[in-house]
Amino acid sequence: MKTKLLALVGLLCCSFAALAADVNGKYTAEVPGRNGTQTNTFTFKASGAKVEGTVANMRGETPITDGKLDGDTLTFVQVMNFNGNEFKISYTGKVKDDGIDFTVDRGRGEPQKFTAKKAQ
Repeated sequence: MKTKLLALVGLLCCSFAALAADVNGKYTAEVPGRNGTQTNTFTFKASGAKVEGTVANMRGETPITDGKLDGDTLTFVQVMNFNGNEFKISYTGKVKDDGIDFTVDRGRGEPQKFTAKKAQ
């Protein structure tokens, strides 16, 4: 009886892990800004619910922090430094088969929306 219960619990745990979207890989997005549109490249590697990766654009490449994947919802923070001032950009994305629909909060103004497409 104990063995069957443990097997059932193990199967359920694996089932929940299988429900998480596959976010691994590289994505590109054309992101509008006050100086025009720029290309951002996102690279992600998920291990369970934890997500690591980078955001790259014309300013360079920055590692993400607090990366989490909950089902098809991806969240992470990008910490930027300008002239000795640090600020955080919060990303929330809905992962789809061919990309991620992002909402980005820079802490000022309205959140911005854009879609990053999975690179081939």
